[in-house]
Amino acid sequence: MELRQLKYFMEVAKREHMTEAADNLHVAQSAVSRQIYNLEAELGVDLFVRQGRRVRLTPIGRMFLESSQQALKMLESAKREVKEHLDPTRGTIRITYPISMAAYTLPTAISSFREEYPDARFQLKQNIYFDVIDEVANGEFNIGLLAPVPEDDKNIKGYTLFTENVIALLPQNHKYANKKSLRLTDLADEPFIVLPEGAYFRELVIDECKKQGFTPEIAFEGDDVDALKGLVSAGLGVALIPEVTLVDTTPRFTVKKMIENPEVTRTIGVITPQERQLLPTERLFFEFLQSFFSNMGGY
Repeated sequence: MELRQLKYFMEVAKREHMTEAADNLHVAQSAVSRQIYNLEAELGVDLFVRQGRRVRLTPIGRMFLESSQQALKMLESAKREVKEHLDPTRGTIRITYPISMAAYTLPTAISSFREEYPDARFQLKQNIYFDVIDEVANGEFNIGLLAPVPEDDKNIKGYTLFTENVIALLPQNHKYANKKSLRLTDLADEPFIVLPEGAYFRELVIDECKKQGFTPEIAFEGDDVDALKGLVSAGLGVALIPEVTLVDTTPRFTVKKMIENPEVTRTIGVITPQERQLLPTERLFFEFLQSFFSNMGGY
């Protein structure tokens, strides 16, 4: 079995068409067909059902596709590991993260890391909370930046970097604008601005309100934290915001208030695979994160 055969097989499985697969691989269709035939002959099974010019995977073909994808991931990881052992400071760090990490936490960490290791490269993917966990667990990524840090997933390991407050952002003409701090119940009758469904921070906000005996009235949704700030600035409602996203400035026409009795907090941290080791450059960044946030005392 050759690596080329696996790559051809995966491309045909993706396109479900020999000619389209060959075009994308920049080889002749006859070359693709021959390699697929040789692979099936070696395995002793049909991987595809032929339907004219189109093909589809057999049940065994689907099983083989999953194993092939995992094998190629391992091979790519091994190639990267060899290169990075020669010089970890020039490797690539691949990170998956949710919306709430994009505004400040991740950019600040990467910027500081690159001051020390300017030749390191990053590949970033933004996703929703549970998809970040899945991507680390299934091998798509080895590092996820996440809040809160999951505690009971057997496929990943979680490391808390710091704990931050969640605070209230109000329009500047709000009736509570001059109060030093708020109880969450003070906002029980207010229109709330939240992240879209599927965002874990949205669920955190709703759950914290329910713990205090009320379900927030959802007036508007924003795609990200900056959108929430803009809607509050327009006077359309109130929002609970991670404090870290307001560390530099408070948006125009808004005021921020600490929440007390009880405080609302969340953990910020890193997740890594339970069964796989970090590559050298990833390990370098992981250790940097722990030191960086420890020295800063969080935010």
